[in-house]
Amino acid sequence: MTDRLESMSILLAVADAGSFSAAAVQLKIPLATVSRKVGALEKHLNARLLNRTTRQLSLTEAGQAYVDACRRILEQVNEAERIASGEYVSPRGNLVITAPIALGRLHVLPVVTEFLKSYPEIDVRMVLTDDLVSLVEEHVDVAVRIANLPDSNLVATRIGLMRTIVCASPAYVAEHGTPTTPNELTGHSCVTYEQMSHRQSWGFVSDKSEFTVPVHSRLSVSTAEAAIDAAVAGIGITRVQSYQMANALHAGLLKVLLERFEPAPRPINLIHTGQGVLPLKVRTFFDFAGSRLRDRMKKTGVCY
Repeated sequence: MTDRLESMSILLAVADAGSFSAAAVQLKIPLATVSRKVGALEKHLNARLLNRTTRQLSLTEAGQAYVDACRRILEQVNEAERIASGEYVSPRGNLVITAPIALGRLHVLPVVTEFLKSYPEIDVRMVLTDDLVSLVEEHVDVAVRIANLPDSNLVATRIGLMRTIVCASPAYVAEHGTPTTPNELTGHSCVTYEQMSHRQSWGFVSDKSEFTVPVHSRLSVSTAEAAIDAAVAGIGITRVQSYQMANALHAGLLKVLLERFEPAPRPINLIHTGQGVLPLKVRTFFDFAGSRLRDRMKKTGVCY
């Protein structure tokens, strides 16, 4: 049965990855092993689970039904193992947390290190990425998300609101002047970065109406940190998230511009999937981290 469960896990990896080779890389096992295990399952079931061509791999009708059943079975097995290991009795085990890179490093990591000191039987794996991670598919326990959450089974607690801020150094505005409306940005040098959408135009709000303004990107960089450093150096005006420039703002290295034209702030939420019985490690982290993250957001002065 153990070998069967392993084969089921490999089949799920193949179905999710879309190829044998991608599954082998993901699982860190030889390609031949992946092929042999899936072939053994098909032989045991006397059914073809996958349509194989030189360019494409897809599930047969029987394969789709079997994969769906395997997913449910493996989730139940994992749940049973967590219960047996005492994960629901005392806070222990591995906790996987994901957060945006800058927010995670500046605010989530300090709370996590404090949490680890308080709960020695819990180990944490932090996934810092600006990509949207699927909590279910990537087996993530807790996520910090900056977004309006769609209706779903996700359970969320609000830890703050994040502004999108236009800012520049005091030296820059002393030399080039302070724009009083977004349209005046066309006469200024700007620093843009790739992660912000619409690098060549910035969005604003006036009288509840949204509009965009083209900007001259004097310097384009790949991270918010670099954009902030360039703005501090007086290269131009930049547009970043409030938590990213909080330290520079408090140090007097940057000043906020065009504040009354800012888009509506976006919520920052701590979330989990809400599926099944909530492991104590997750509930404990939520109780521990929620108020602390909320306090950190307030202390920045630009997340509230």
